[in-house]
Amino acid sequence: MKRNVFLVFLFMMSLTLFAQEQKMSASEIAAFKATVEKETKTIKSLKTDFIQYKHLDFLSKDIETSGKMYFKQPNLLNWQYTKPYQYSIVFKNSKVYINDQGNKSTVDAKSKMFEKINKLIVGSVSGNMFDDKEFSIAYFKNKDSYIAKLTPKTATIKKYINQVDLYFPMNDATVSQVKLIEPSGDFTRIVFKNKQLNVKVDDSFFTN
Repeated sequence: MKRNVFLVFLFMMSLTLFAQEQKMSASEIAAFKATVEKETKTIKSLKTDFIQYKHLDFLSKDIETSGKMYFKQPNLLNWQYTKPYQYSIVFKNSKVYINDQGNKSTVDAKSKMFEKINKLIVGSVSGNMFDDKEFSIAYFKNKDSYIAKLTPKTATIKKYINQVDLYFPMNDATVSQVKLIEPSGDFTRIVFKNKQLNVKVDDSFFTN
């Protein structure tokens, strides 16, 4: 009897998990993409807080960092980590400027890998990634969000990223959460909070 109860419990749990995420229909995908693409075309700048969770299998607790992110068209981007350390990464003029607690360095972003990383980050923030020829995309939904799952097609990206999940709230056409899954199964999850669209973002934010 106990075994039967246990099996029923497992069956109910599987149904619950299955119900949490469903594939979107063709008509839902078309409507979703049209809405996001329309909204993102109006985005000139963005300021947001973020919390980043780094999951490593050998650790019992995710590594948590937080900070602010600034974006300005066409491709200015600043990831500014403030807790538990000071660290910033600025993408500007085909260069990556890094400031590690006062230790500054510059990397040429014209390399193929940095170009892809920059494009991936900007696209993740704006949601404008649906026509990227370097990814195949599957669309899902749960009770709170639409989810675009991007699988890289090129070997260059596959070395670093196995899948990218973009979460869009039902009532918001901009990305609220990004999950980057590595080939090892470890992942980085970034949650955006207090987003402000089309507010003044001075160029000084992109001077590292």
